[in-house]
This record gives sequence, C-alpha cells and structure tokens, in this order.
Amino acid sequence: MLYNIILFVIVLVCVLLTIVILLQPGQGQGLSGGLAGGMQGGAGLGARRTADLLSKSTSVLGGALLVLCLLANFAIDQGTTSESAVQESGVELPAQQNGSGNNPSQTPSAVPELPQNQGGNDGGSTDGGN
Repeated sequence: MLYNIILFVIVLVCVLLTIVILLQPGQGQGLSGGLAGGMQGGAGLGARRTADLLSKSTSVLGGALLVLCLLANFAIDQGTTSESAVQESGVELPAQQNGSGNNPSQTPSAVPELPQNQGGNDGGSTDGGN
C-alpha cells in the first residue's frame, strides 16, 4: 500500500519535472524571455526571476525524485520468504560429483563410441588356417 502511494508521487514528480525542464530557456528563448518581453518592466516576473524559479524548481523536483526512489526501495513488501527467486522457482542444481570419478556422467558423450569387435578385418585370415 505504501509502495503504491510512493509510486504515484514519483510519477507525479516526473511529470512536473518534465514540464519544468521543457519550460526552461534555451539559447535566450523560452518562458523567461517571453514573460520578460511582454511585461515591459512591470512589477511581475522578470527574465532573471523566471529562470531562477525554474532552476530552483528543477533542483527541488530532482532531489525529491531521488529521495522518493530511495524510499520506494525500502517500502517494497519483502514478504516472509527467505529463499531467492531461483530457489522459489524450483531450479535444481546439478549433483556434485566426488573426486573418485565413480559416478558416470548423465549426459551423452560428444565423441561417438567406436564399436568393439563387430567382426570386421581383425588382421587375421578368414579361411580358418591351412
């Protein structure tokens, strides 16, 4: 429950951070230049004040995002299991072989076995002697 609340706030901060970053001026343009030119020296926000506000907002929202991500890590429900995900999935480890080599391998050999005496040419004569 707490994790879902923190996740919702993280998404909200990300949307706000995206908006604030897109409003920042680039190469003398942006919201700060537009507001300063339209006000003609009025008592409102100047170009410098708007840039400072957007810069501080970016810093605050970025810091809040970092803190919320760390909090979300600790708020994840760990449950009562003490096994890892691999142990829970039922993956079995291969049986350990002892050093004597008495246990035959379960997997077939990559090299085919040669036939043992299938009656071919064994170097002797086939006429049974003289």
